[in-house]
Amino acid sequence: MESPAYPPKPRPGDRIGVISPSSGLPGLLPTPYELGLRRLEKDFGLVPVEYPATRKMGSTPQERADDIHAAFADTSIRAVMASIGGDDQITVLPLLDRELIRANPKPFFGYSDNTNLLARLWNTGIVGYHGASVMCELGRPGAMAPRTAESLRAALFTTGPFELRPAERFRDVDRDWADPATFAAEPETRPGGGWSWYGPQRVVEGRSWGGNLEILSWLLMANREIRADLSAYDGCVLFLETSEELPPATEVFRILRNMGERGLLRRFPALLMGRPKTWSFEQPNDPSSAARYAGEQREAVQRALATYAPKTMAVFDVDLGHTDPQLVIPYGGSVRVDGPARRITVTY
Repeated sequence: MESPAYPPKPRPGDRIGVISPSSGLPGLLPTPYELGLRRLEKDFGLVPVEYPATRKMGSTPQERADDIHAAFADTSIRAVMASIGGDDQITVLPLLDRELIRANPKPFFGYSDNTNLLARLWNTGIVGYHGASVMCELGRPGAMAPRTAESLRAALFTTGPFELRPAERFRDVDRDWADPATFAAEPETRPGGGWSWYGPQRVVEGRSWGGNLEILSWLLMANREIRADLSAYDGCVLFLETSEELPPATEVFRILRNMGERGLLRRFPALLMGRPKTWSFEQPNDPSSAARYAGEQREAVQRALATYAPKTMAVFDVDLGHTDPQLVIPYGGSVRVDGPARRITVTY
């Protein structure tokens, strides 16, 4: 397989397709969604274009596949962004026309359940962008996190290297989107602890692959979008993150163990592990419990690496995935991890 290629970038004034490949939550919770649309237009100069299933709860996989096809086939649409994630995008994958997408490459932005479509793009030969959804990042109460906005702007409109930097402060606790008071104030944040480096310290540069760990485990179980020839991943930079469902450390270890048993984990000389989400409405952890959860997850990842990929260098608490601020990671694009200098540079 050839390395994924970067699709042409949009420019201010262009149209951007907004789709819901997973969940039609914009129809249920319009406030953050419509705020995100306004920011796309006002702050980024793009013209959002919605599709039939974008605000439709309970849309069928075929309806969502039709929206993906329409957004990619329309030559006036210069980029595509997911409204939010979900949990069943894997049912959409068999309905997608790979050749239609290959013939109309565009930057696609999304994460979480959108790992499905990003993995499909990787195998289709197109670089995607893990990060930025309309409801979560663009619809953030108060204002977009400055570091998120900076990363998204660079990923949308520029080409070339972009150095990632650790967040000085981050937000982990969510507020109810159905409560108007949520959007009247800036969310509370707490100090960031920087990144932690683990394993052999060297310089690794390669194409990225990965995404949300839970979704990758489903792809592995369903045997979808995982290359049969594992040498396709040799030398790639793996990046992983976990969701607001807060998978326990034992489950994180078991997923990585199975990747190791399959011979996949050792293919990656470097791993970027996103700062774990440690709070949810179902598990509203206090700071002590949150720190314990994050520590147990790190220990699980380190145990899997020690067993199956002892030569892999890892960086923990990278600001990617289900965290705020959030840095956009090019999916299939070039990533340079400089252990001795403690620097991470992506190419947008």
